[in-house]
Amino acid sequence: MDEDGEAESSPQVPYESLLNLPLSSDLDRIAEQMHALARAQRSLQGLLEAVLGISSDLDLPTVLRRVVRTSMDLVGARYGALGVLDDSGEFLSEFIPLGLDSQELNDLAGVELPRGRGLLGHLIRHPEPLRVPDIGRHPESAGFPPGHPPMRTLLGVAISGRDRIYGNLYLSDRRDGKPFDAQDEGVIRALAGTAGVAIENARLFLQVQRSSERFQRLLLPRLLDLGPFRSCTVYRPASAPGHLGGDWYDAFKLDDGSCVAVIGDVIGHDLEAAAEMSQIRSMLRALSFDGPASPGATLGRLDRIMLATGGHAVTTACVCRFEPVHDGWLMRWSNAGHPPPLVLLPDGDACYLEAEPGVPLGVDADLGRPDHTYALAPGSTVIMYTDGVVERHDQPLQRGLDSLAATARQLVGKPLVRLCGALADHYPGDGHDDMAVLVLRVPGAGGADGSRS
Repeated sequence: MDEDGEAESSPQVPYESLLNLPLSSDLDRIAEQMHALARAQRSLQGLLEAVLGISSDLDLPTVLRRVVRTSMDLVGARYGALGVLDDSGEFLSEFIPLGLDSQELNDLAGVELPRGRGLLGHLIRHPEPLRVPDIGRHPESAGFPPGHPPMRTLLGVAISGRDRIYGNLYLSDRRDGKPFDAQDEGVIRALAGTAGVAIENARLFLQVQRSSERFQRLLLPRLLDLGPFRSCTVYRPASAPGHLGGDWYDAFKLDDGSCVAVIGDVIGHDLEAAAEMSQIRSMLRALSFDGPASPGATLGRLDRIMLATGGHAVTTACVCRFEPVHDGWLMRWSNAGHPPPLVLLPDGDACYLEAEPGVPLGVDADLGRPDHTYALAPGSTVIMYTDGVVERHDQPLQRGLDSLAATARQLVGKPLVRLCGALADHYPGDGHDDMAVLVLRVPGAGGADGSRS
């Protein structure tokens, strides 16, 4: 209403302004741009999450599969694969396909994996991004083997690291039926750069892990002939990178016909612990040959020598000495804070030798080292191990001990190689620590080794 009480009239819109509104084609173009912008934003967010996911693992097979799966998710591809180049860089040494369902896998059963021919070979020879809207029409297409699912479109990108092409990433058939576009290519090229770094890190980690394991194994002794005793050993490194361990084992015969078996663990997971382990193992072997001392006396002397020579490594160890008696074998042992030996009897019964363990070496050299004895029936098996075999941080230690004993009972009387392998393959520990196992079987009745072939 105005001051005179009359109704105000609505302002008139000039016809010229209506003519200046965007045409429908312009609106469609703006909508497409907004859609492309939203898609780019989603791709960028997905790319950031993918980079974090790929970079979070150091296990090489896991990283390779994660690269393929992440790439498929980013561009909505039905199929994906990663071809790993051999040392020459000319052929594929490994091919990791994803996206095939069970029926497609069955149809390809027995078909040789691709070796780098056709379009796959084109990307090897020309490592630039490759987008193919129709695979069958490409001049270098070699076709598919019998049983291969039909694929129409292809996006290929090389993956490189440290100035070397590691392999090629292949994606096929967007789920929406459209061909791969420039944005798909850009996202996958960006991911490939991160994938190259992640793969190189995983390869370096694998090299360090293998080098650490090889170094550790070089420090462990190669057992000599212990006949008539039978023995078997196994060592497994921890899963952590560069995780050198202080676990060791040893076994040897003395001049009087007895046999000494040792298991030990220097506390620590570094080069210093591994070096200490080597020195302690050598000293303990030398002391065992120096006169008929009991296992407890030998550990006591070792403890004092460690203290006198400036050694400060806290070490657990168990020394067992097997001596013949008229009706079997007498086992003398002394324990320095180590898990107890497990005795597996020929009838399948198993028991831990739970006796005063004593304190670890390097704690107090003035404390006594108690000796213990156990009469072994002919053909009995003694299992010595480090804590990595049975220890889990989320479970009581007794559960791991019970599991180890159960595995041993199932293989009573079997060859030691099979028993030792089962203990290492089905260990109840969590794998965070390295582990060593030494299994020794005393002769059976009549001198037999007590095993069945």
